[in-house]
Amino acid sequence: MAMPKNTICIWYDKDAEVAARFYATVFPDSQVKAVIRAPADFPSGKAGDVLTVDFTVAGIPCMGINGGPTFKHSEAFSFQIATDDQEETDRYWNAIVGNGGQESACGWCKDKWAINWQITPRTLMEALSAGGDEAKRAFEAMMEMGKIDVAKIEAARRG
Repeated sequence: MAMPKNTICIWYDKDAEVAARFYATVFPDSQVKAVIRAPADFPSGKAGDVLTVDFTVAGIPCMGINGGPTFKHSEAFSFQIATDDQEETDRYWNAIVGNGGQESACGWCKDKWAINWQITPRTLMEALSAGGDEAKRAFEAMMEMGKIDVAKIEAARRG
């Protein structure tokens, strides 16, 4: 099995495989590639338990490691998923939040494994990149939102 040059490694307590399989059902160009079982007992598991999972999320290579409860996730790491419209935004947001996740602010949510996601409509990033008054209006509108409302962002862009 060819190993990518760079892989995002995500620490899970014990659910790396379950999380990877969930992501594969939600995001296009996502799949579970390999499940590696521990050849011997380790601090948070036994021989035969899932140790690592090689998977992709929206084309990005990842490795989930079942390392136990020692390390916790924070907003310092997130996946940012660009969306084309409200339907796509809703689909991803609802999948994450509806599967035991939590809503946050400004397009952020957290899955049930405490991984942070930014579900970001392209129109928002285009508005912010435009600069000036358009960016300011879109930014102020975003600051009032949990899940991003595409129609409100587009209205803010127009002024």
